[in-house]
Amino acid sequence: MQPITADVLLTNALVVNEGAVTKAHIAIQGGLIKKIIPVEDGLQGVDAKETLNLEGLHIFPGVIDDQVHFREPGLTHKGELYTEARAAVAGGTTTYMEMPNTVPSATTVDKLEQKYSRASEVSLANYSFYIGTTNTNIDDVTAINPANVCGIKIFMGSSTGDMLVDDPVGLENIFKYGQTIITTHCEVDPIVKQSLQHYKSIYGDNVPVWYHPFIRSREACLASSRQAIELASKHNSKLHILHISTAEETLLFDNNKPLAEKRITAEACIHHMWFSGADYKTKGNFIKWNPAVKTAYDRDAIFNAVLENRIDVIATDHAPHTLEEKQQPYLNAPSGGPLVQHSLVAMLDFYHQGKISLERIAEKMSHNVAILFQINRRGFIREGYYADLAVVDLNSPNTVDKSNILYKCGWSPFEGHTFKSTVKHTFVNGNHVYNNGVINEDTRGMRLTFNR
Repeated sequence: MQPITADVLLTNALVVNEGAVTKAHIAIQGGLIKKIIPVEDGLQGVDAKETLNLEGLHIFPGVIDDQVHFREPGLTHKGELYTEARAAVAGGTTTYMEMPNTVPSATTVDKLEQKYSRASEVSLANYSFYIGTTNTNIDDVTAINPANVCGIKIFMGSSTGDMLVDDPVGLENIFKYGQTIITTHCEVDPIVKQSLQHYKSIYGDNVPVWYHPFIRSREACLASSRQAIELASKHNSKLHILHISTAEETLLFDNNKPLAEKRITAEACIHHMWFSGADYKTKGNFIKWNPAVKTAYDRDAIFNAVLENRIDVIATDHAPHTLEEKQQPYLNAPSGGPLVQHSLVAMLDFYHQGKISLERIAEKMSHNVAILFQINRRGFIREGYYADLAVVDLNSPNTVDKSNILYKCGWSPFEGHTFKSTVKHTFVNGNHVYNNGVINEDTRGMRLTFNR
């Protein structure tokens, strides 16, 4: 073996990557993976400034979360780019794509670039930001550079301000002229409003939270997803439907071609794979999301669609609110919850239950996100790629409580749950940002670039 110099050498790790688990050493230099060395080749000729022995631990490519709400600007009482990215790296998430429904909303290139500037100052993880759509901002949407913006976000239901796109002409223009991947929140607002009025006519202002999935109904989700697919098919748009929540929607997607060739794809979120309608009795507003957590049948169908490659990626829709906001009566409590610190360990609990393999977790949370969004040199453990890595002890139990929750909001829907695995180390661009509970505040993540 030729002599190798490295900033960091990770030895004796079980590397989970591209459909296999292999034991190897990883040499990191200048933020990149310089060499992956099979253990049988030994370490003769390797000169490293720092060596970390990871015997018995697993290395995953850093999680790439394609849907988060970090609340900055304008909603920083709930969360900030700094606080939520800090929680992310503690959970093995090295890269995130953040949504435009902030205050002000990121519906112009100038507002979008302000978010990038802020992230460059404070974010410990890598980042990209979606440009948001309105009924009339098609000129701004088409002005982005697809090589350095993750995508376009359409709220086809459940939005704030002027970001609900419900004008047929405005919607058609986005699908016709959008130059990169279009992501959608799919619910039909008039159907939701009609259902809400029905339950208010019965319960007044005291609607029980367990009616949330009947108010934000499967009919509303399915009709909107079908509309998005029809528009994408008409214009040959690249469409990615976020947070699928119903069994019926999973049947809208196929697995008959490789992901890189698909024009229409889908995402599942942790909460729709973990919780069901029965959990409203104990969790209440803490599992109130839009789209709603629905039945156990829907939950299981979504999980099966992930395994069958009809759903392509797993994300969180991390969307923190304060404890006080969530403790309001159902009709006043906002939808959304914090998840990004616990997404990887949640999926590893499914591994321990025999529901999914380690290799599929890496595929759905890292590889496929990189393929789908055409991210430059991330999502895989490959020589020449950025060293974005999550190191996990599969057999180190970790109980979630307020003392170890890093979200600014200070709560989690997983409070009291003991995960079977623990994230021990996280590397972002080769920087050791998380080390057994200690966070390195001295480095910053990078803006993503895309091979488009």
